[in-house]
Amino acid sequence: MPHPAPSHPTTRVLAMLELLQANPRMSGTELARRLGVDERTVRRYAARLDDLGVPVVAERGRYGGYRLMPGYKLPPLMLTDDEATAVVLGLLAGRRMGLPGQATESALAKVERVLPAALRDRVQALRDTLGFTLAARDSAAPDTGAVLTLAAAARERRRVRMRYRSWQGAETERDLDPYGLVFHSGRWYVTGHDHRSGEIRTFRVDRVAAAEPGTARFETPADLDPVQHVTRSLARVPYAHEVEVLLETTLGEARRRIPATTATLTEAAGGVVMTTRAERLDGMARMLAGLGFPFAVRRPDELRGHVRDLARSLREQAER
Repeated sequence: MPHPAPSHPTTRVLAMLELLQANPRMSGTELARRLGVDERTVRRYAARLDDLGVPVVAERGRYGGYRLMPGYKLPPLMLTDDEATAVVLGLLAGRRMGLPGQATESALAKVERVLPAALRDRVQALRDTLGFTLAARDSAAPDTGAVLTLAAAARERRRVRMRYRSWQGAETERDLDPYGLVFHSGRWYVTGHDHRSGEIRTFRVDRVAAAEPGTARFETPADLDPVQHVTRSLARVPYAHEVEVLLETTLGEARRRIPATTATLTEAAGGVVMTTRAERLDGMARMLAGLGFPFAVRRPDELRGHVRDLARSLREQAER
């Protein structure tokens, strides 16, 4: 399966080095496919690596391709034990708090690959024995491109054009002056002036489908604290019913039926815990019934009454 093509030429050159380190030999066609470029560009990247002191051997013929010079290895990463531990702990904790799991795993693999052998073994022991009480929040992981775009726009005070999905799944386009990014309770948020509503709004970054920087500039209000604004706005959300339900199914099946933008899904004893918010509990009861999974309501208790009402209504319909 091809990897997503890196966007910057330097990033693609480094990605090519990663591929050659992981594979003893790769054809120009395969490298071009994995990097999202043509074969002539692959030849140029090989020359660039050679200029940087990385000996790439280009072999011609039917079984030719590209490989690193036998015996070549990148120099070990110069980290002390404390520094390596800090990096690994940061990546492991970041995955638990809403960073994309695939990105953290690949970053960990790259760090460990260039650590000295003795230190690599100790770091692996840390990974193997460390446990967390905080459940992983992969379903709340935002798109890395959206995070970086919004962060750069907030720093440069540049307006962005944003495509956003609501908690109900409706998609809108809006211009946003991003004042800052905030990480709160396992989720990423961006707050700023929303030109569509004319108000300062808070948006979940994992629901941002696309973000493109524009040319317009803005000034951030001097008295605005993004952290305080996000926490206050979340306390005032209109759909304030917090819902927690145990679904008797697998995590894979649950993810196929429930969009990541509408609920958090966590594996648990007996199935999958779905955590979400709802504006109307009768609508939540209908949604649960439509999933087709056996379930047990954990909270709120009022939801049980709405499930009973729905069951009674369906029974009456069946007996008509």
